[in-house]
Amino acid sequence: MNTNMIHTDLCIIGAGPVGLFAVFEAGLLKMRCHLIDALPQIGGQLSEIYPQKPIYDIPGYPEIKAQELVDNLLEQAKPFQPTFTLGERVDHLDKQADGSYIITTNEKTKVHAKVIIIAGGLGCFEPRKPVLNNLEEYEGKGVTYMVKNPETFREKNVVIAGGGDSALDWTIYLAKVANRVTLVHRNETFRGAPDSASKVFDLANKGKIDLILSANLKEIGGNGKLNSVTLEGKNKEEIKIDADYLIPLFGLSPKLGPIADWGLTIDKNAIEVDTRDYSTGVERIYAIGDINTYPGKLKLILCGFHEAAIMMHSAFKYVYPDQKLSFKYTTVNGVNAF
Repeated sequence: MNTNMIHTDLCIIGAGPVGLFAVFEAGLLKMRCHLIDALPQIGGQLSEIYPQKPIYDIPGYPEIKAQELVDNLLEQAKPFQPTFTLGERVDHLDKQADGSYIITTNEKTKVHAKVIIIAGGLGCFEPRKPVLNNLEEYEGKGVTYMVKNPETFREKNVVIAGGGDSALDWTIYLAKVANRVTLVHRNETFRGAPDSASKVFDLANKGKIDLILSANLKEIGGNGKLNSVTLEGKNKEEIKIDADYLIPLFGLSPKLGPIADWGLTIDKNAIEVDTRDYSTGVERIYAIGDINTYPGKLKLILCGFHEAAIMMHSAFKYVYPDQKLSFKYTTVNGVNAF
């Protein structure tokens, strides 16, 4: 239990990719950051759920593994010396007379900050599970909701269920690793990126994966360990597949936790913000990344990066109330520089 007070300019709730990039943007404006995350390691969902998942929509990287992105963001933030409280959940928020806040975690760690930035991704989350009678019996014995190490699936028969980006991306990736990948989706079209869907259809056409559409999971079987998955097809027929692993990727069920009691405007477990600066309507509290919502919102990492950059210019006035944010250019050896 930590009873010492940590003093910082900005307290960032969430040490995922958007929170880490926010440290970099704050550092450029000479603002100090302390990050709190309920997970025991830096990286948020990328490190916890799919560290080896390939990501295709980060500018400058045609493909980058999730953990590699986290490592690069942490390296980028290091010059600004962020500090961290990991494995602790934010429980209480107390506003001070000067407008600043004291945050208290479930382990009684206290952080005094001039500005609060909520970058908690989906907040507290758990995987959405399929409705199957004996599901729990096979969890950890062939049924898994995440891919931490793709080598686990080498030369195995894998059934992936889902129609979003994670299902598509892992199908594409594991097609090169597993003995056989079967992608099952209840609809005829996918919710994920069109380019990824096109790659999946191409793999199916070439016989490199099995693609079963308009089908639902019906039951799973085995003898102490999963060995089969049974589907119900479009015409109610049963389709039985030999399977060493079933990976249902139906998304995450978000829960804001204590943040929901902070007087913020909440819409479907997301925090409404003003897109001019991603403020929440509660003074000195901002929300960036997947945890916020606004008209036209896209839940992409690069959108969170954009939000972090804009938000920091607004937060500056609370950290340095007597200074006006401005940039001056000088010339160094004939080259313009800040």
